[in-house]
This record gives sequence, structure tokens and C-alpha cells, in this order.
Amino acid sequence: MATQVIAAPVMAGFGRSTEWVAEHNALLLAAQRRNRRGPTPEALFTRHIDNSRLVKADDPARAREMRTFACAMAFFLSLVMIYGWQHLSAIQYGYRIAAEQQQVQQLIEQNRELQLTQAQLADPARIDTLARNYGLVAPRPGQVVLPNAALDPNGAANGAVMAMARPAVPAVH
Repeated sequence: MATQVIAAPVMAGFGRSTEWVAEHNALLLAAQRRNRRGPTPEALFTRHIDNSRLVKADDPARAREMRTFACAMAFFLSLVMIYGWQHLSAIQYGYRIAAEQQQVQQLIEQNRELQLTQAQLADPARIDTLARNYGLVAPRPGQVVLPNAALDPNGAANGAVMAMARPAVPAVH
């Protein structure tokens, strides 16, 4: 590999011209590119290690630590699960209460509407108008029979009387 040496012309002054410096840098960059032919190839070799003959020694202190840690984690997990269950139950009951309150409000409103409807339908003036439209007239005196009273309010006997049963008296001989 031959290296080119570039001689710098000395100008009649104190230094080199900027054009020459740019040309010199371009030549050096081209030389570096020629010397660099690409990445260095790397070869990776796998080594198979057989650890099947190794026997792990039991460490009772480490086993005890792991059991203690596992129990502590199980305890904390159970606390978190209980808290989550209670929290979600409270939210669910809140939704149920809100739904029931809404249903109660709807039923109160429906009851109010039904009472208004009943009051409108039970209006005596409305009933009298409907009766006259169907050709009905007011009853004459003595036409109404009350089944529970034998006498009318004036003390006179009503036309119909309810039959009354009396206990039978045994005959004596």
C-alpha cells in the first residue's frame, strides 16, 4: 500500500491558500476511503456447556427466607383482594341504591298521576253528564234497596228483607 505524500506549495506570503487546504483534505479523505474496504468480519462460535452433572446444595436459610416472603406476599395479596372486593361491592350497592331511588321517584310520579286520573274520573258532574248521555235518570224514591238495612232512614220498611237463620230448638216430649 503506497501512501501519497502531498507537498504543500509555499506561497509568497505567510501561509497556505484556503483552496489548497480544501483540496488537500479531499485527497486525504479519498485515501482513507480506499484503505477502508468494509467492516471487519467477526466470527461467533457457540460453546456448549453441560451443567447436568452439577448438584445444587440446599440452603435452609434461603428456603426459610423464601417461605417467609411467599407467606407475606400471599397475606398482602389477600388484603388487596379483600379491599378491592369491598370497594367494588360498595360501588355496586351505590348503583343499586341510585336505581331503586329512581324507581321510587317514578312510582311516586305514577301514583300522583293515577290519583289525578281517579279524581277526574270520580267527579260527580262528569258521571252525571255521562249517565245522561247514556239515557240514565236519577232513581225514584223507594227504587233503591239497601241489602244491609231492613229499614230505610225514615224508619219505613224497605221492600226486601234479608233472610235470617235462627238456631233450631230441640223439642221436649
